[in-house]
Amino acid sequence: MTTDTAARIAALVDASFEDEVAMVAALVKCPSDNPPGDCAAHAEVTAKELEARGFTVERHPVPKAVVEANGMISATNLIARRSFGTGGPVIALNAHGDVVPPGEGWTADPYGAEIRDGWMYGRGVAVSKCDFATYAFAILALEKAGVPLNGTVEIHGTWDEEAGGEIGPKWLLEEGLTKPTHAIAAGFSYAVVDAHNGCLHLEIVVEGKSAHAAMPFTGIDALEAATGVLNGLYAFRKSLAATVSATPGIGSPQLTVGLIEGGINTNVVPDKVKIRLDRRMIPEESPETVEADLRGVIEGAMKAYPAARVSINRILLARPLTPLPGSESLSAALTKHASAVFGEEIGIKGVPLYTDARHYADAGVPIVLYGAGPRTIIEANAHRADERLPLEDLRKATQVVALALADLLG
Repeated sequence: MTTDTAARIAALVDASFEDEVAMVAALVKCPSDNPPGDCAAHAEVTAKELEARGFTVERHPVPKAVVEANGMISATNLIARRSFGTGGPVIALNAHGDVVPPGEGWTADPYGAEIRDGWMYGRGVAVSKCDFATYAFAILALEKAGVPLNGTVEIHGTWDEEAGGEIGPKWLLEEGLTKPTHAIAAGFSYAVVDAHNGCLHLEIVVEGKSAHAAMPFTGIDALEAATGVLNGLYAFRKSLAATVSATPGIGSPQLTVGLIEGGINTNVVPDKVKIRLDRRMIPEESPETVEADLRGVIEGAMKAYPAARVSINRILLARPLTPLPGSESLSAALTKHASAVFGEEIGIKGVPLYTDARHYADAGVPIVLYGAGPRTIIEANAHRADERLPLEDLRKATQVVALALADLLG
C-alpha cells in the first residue's frame, strides 16, 4: 500500500467520524442487558443503523426454544457482507451487542451516550457496541478509497457474549450461514490479542438432612460438609500461583467461588447447599485435566463427611484461545498499522478473560481481537459503573482496521 493510499483511507475515516460517533451513540442508547437477555430489539436497531449507511443486512432470528435453553428471552444474529473483486479471503468482523446490567454508582446515564472530555459514557460503549461502528466505517472507507481488492468482509453482529456465545457466533457457524477464512473480534486499540484464558463453571450441590436446631445431631449438616469443600478449594487455589502462562498478559490460572446458597431457616440444620465456582484456565492447560483435578479436590474433601452426598455439574466450558495457523497474517497487518497510526509500538499479547473468539477458533477459523478502546478494561470501566470509550481511540482504531483490511485483501 502506498503512502498516498494510506493517507486517503485515513482521511475518509476522519471525514465520516461525526457520523460514526452518532452510530455508537444510537447503539448505546438502546438497552440490551443480558441478563435478562431480551436482545432482539437491539439487533434491529443495529441492523437499521447499518442499513442507513448502505449495508444490506441479513437477519437470522435464533429459534425461541434455543434462546430459552440458553437462558435468554430473544436474540437475532446479523450478517452484513461486502465483496471486493473476485475470490480472495472471507474476513469476519465480530462485535457483540449484549451487555451486563449497569449496576449502581454511575455519574452519567448508562444509556445516555454522554460525551465528556473526549470520552463517551454508557453501558456497552467499549464492550463492544463501539466496534459495530469501527468495522462498518472501516469498510465504508475502503469502498470510497477505490483500492483494488479481492475478498469479502462480513460484519457479524451477535447478542449472547455475556451468556457464553453458544447462540451467537457458534450458532452462525454451525448453521452454515457464514464460512469465513479469517476473523477479527472486538478488542481494544493498544494490543492485538491472539490468546486468552478458558473458563470452567461448576455447580457443586452438597446434600444432607434437615433437623431441628435444638437437636442438630439428628440431622446431617450440609453446610458443614460444604465448608469442608470450600476449605479444600481455597487450599488448592493457593497452588495455582506456581503456574504462569508463557503468553504475555495471561498470568496464572485462577479459581473463584462466586455464589453460595442454601439452608431453610436460622433454626434448621441445612439440608442442601449449592456452590458455583469459576476456574480460569491458561492456554497451556487441558480443560479435561482441570475439571478432573477439581472433581478430585471436591470428592476428596467430602470423604470427611461420609453421611453427606455431593453432585458436581458442569455449567460452562469455554476452551482457551490459542493462535491458529493464519492468525499471524492478521496480527502482522494490525500491529503494523496500529503502530503507525498510534505512534507507538502496538504488540501482540494474551488476556486473562474469555471471549466469543474461541468459537471461531474451535471451528478452525484463525482469529485475533482488535477494536476501539483504551489500554485496559480497568481504564474503560468495563463491566462496572461509568463504562467509557475515548473517541480518539475509536477514530484511530477504525483507521487501523481499514488499513489492515486493505493489506489482507490487497
